Amino acid sequence: YIIENPLIDYVMHENESFLAKLDARPGTMQLVEHATFQAIIQASCGYTIVPGGSGANTARALAMLTGDEQASPRPCYSGGVGDDEAGRAFETIMSGLGIDTAMAMKNAKTGVSAIVVTPDHERTMFTSLGACRDFSPGDVSEEFLADSACFYATGYLWDTDPQKQALFHAVDRANALDIPVYFDLADPFVVDRYWKDLCAWLPGRVHTIFANRQELSRMTGCGGTDYEIMRDAARLAPTVVMKIGRGGCLAQSGGRLIHVKGEAVVPVDTTGAGDSFSAGFLYGVLHHRSLKDCAKLGNRIAARVVAVEGCRYDCIDRDDILAVVTA
Repeated sequence: YIIENPLIDYVMHENESFLAKLDARPGTMQLVEHATFQAIIQASCGYTIVPGGSGANTARALAMLTGDEQASPRPCYSGGVGDDEAGRAFETIMSGLGIDTAMAMKNAKTGVSAIVVTPDHERTMFTSLGACRDFSPGDVSEEFLADSACFYATGYLWDTDPQKQALFHAVDRANALDIPVYFDLADPFVVDRYWKDLCAWLPGRVHTIFANRQELSRMTGCGGTDYEIMRDAARLAPTVVMKIGRGGCLAQSGGRLIHVKGEAVVPVDTTGAGDSFSAGFLYGVLHHRSLKDCAKLGNRIAARVVAVEGCRYDCIDRDDILAVVTA
């Protein structure tokens, strides 16, 4: 079961000077008002519209990997959307992909995100949360949660109090039901904004943390090597996975630390790479694969999604992903 920010993504390709004019740090997510979002897309050279949001990307990738497997649980997803055309389209698309949804209709516009992809293939996001920000504890599907094999969310839910309380409620219920919690730190700015609270909240509640090198370095306060960062991160959760881009990932659990190499690809767009990694890893978890196999699945699908335009799974070969652990 996934709760997150359902967004409509506007993906555009611009040069670094476009970001410089916006005074934005490449590779991060900034919260903006709707008027700022409108100004960004109007200043762009053009864009492609796709359903998005970090958790929705993970749900879509997980649905693609699950396919028609009768024995595999379908991904379930909740979030706040507006009672508007965009919100209805989002739910229709997700349901059509094999994702069970329990959306909360809010008296606000459906959230949107301008995703600027620069020539180095990095993506920088400008997000207007809209209806997302009003998702609250009462919007969590108790039925979905109780029937889930695991629960997944990201640090983006810390950006408004209703969402944060919804996250706290869902995690407390999951803990009470012995449902493991998987949590992605999401963004360096999330760690910067909520570091103290995250340090207090994560231990004892979260089974597995996903993060990239920058996020985990800031979370631990360790500026050393990757292995030193991972050593310090062990206090945060029983299992920690650090994504290191084309280098693959480091994963540790039960005192064991492994490095699983990445795959060489020509990147086109890094949008959704981390979200896709989470989906591959979770697919492995749901099929009782080893830590190494889970990491391999995460690396493989992340490598495939960065090689296509936008966070799209319709042009990715499911069998090719699964072959990484069956060959």
